[in-house]
Amino acid sequence: MGKVYLEKYKKEQFKNVYFITGTATGGKTTISKALAEKYGWLRYDVDERFEEHKKLSNSTDQPNMNKTFKNVDEFFLRDTNEYVQWLKDNSAEQMEFILADLVELSKNQIVVCDLHLTVEEAEILANPNQVVFLIRENNDNIIDDYCHRPSHIGFNRFINSSTNPAKAKQNCNEVLKTINEERCQAIKNSNFFYVERNLNSTVEKTLKQVEEHFGLIKMLENKPTELQ
Repeated sequence: MGKVYLEKYKKEQFKNVYFITGTATGGKTTISKALAEKYGWLRYDVDERFEEHKKLSNSTDQPNMNKTFKNVDEFFLRDTNEYVQWLKDNSAEQMEFILADLVELSKNQIVVCDLHLTVEEAEILANPNQVVFLIRENNDNIIDDYCHRPSHIGFNRFINSSTNPAKAKQNCNEVLKTINEERCQAIKNSNFFYVERNLNSTVEKTLKQVEEHFGLIKMLENKPTELQ
């Protein structure tokens, strides 16, 4: 699936969707959860939907989503270039199911979507004021940050079940760094709004920047006061 498939959709179909995207460890999950809780929106996390989407897929149309591995070592210790391409293709294949979900779910409600969106995909699917890229470029320990999150306990157990956990983590980390660096360059060269995470970043500060970009603060300020 590529650009031709994406162009079958119109931006109007996603007018009620706010896209929180970017790179690994950029803060997508934290900020999308904060927005959903503060504004009462539906939060849509593509990672949480993967198994559901896989059941709807098939090995012919979505070969990467249905690729099987003999064991943990074969999954994590493969060639890094192959691993990088598989992750990209896997995300592209799942997008078919993601977009169908978003069109349906956002018909009568606001949806904040935590997903992996490329600049090209963002240009096709949404207006700039609906998209925020949260990035973290200079992070040499992506896999450690990822594994230590409470929501990633399953992944942490999976990678540590390798016969060589250290090598598996090193390989996976190199893959994620490669993707992060590539995406950061594309994002910074685009016209999309982005927030780069650094040592001085806080959830509160990032949330405010995202709210300002989406026009939410101004929206709240202009909201009519309820009659007493």
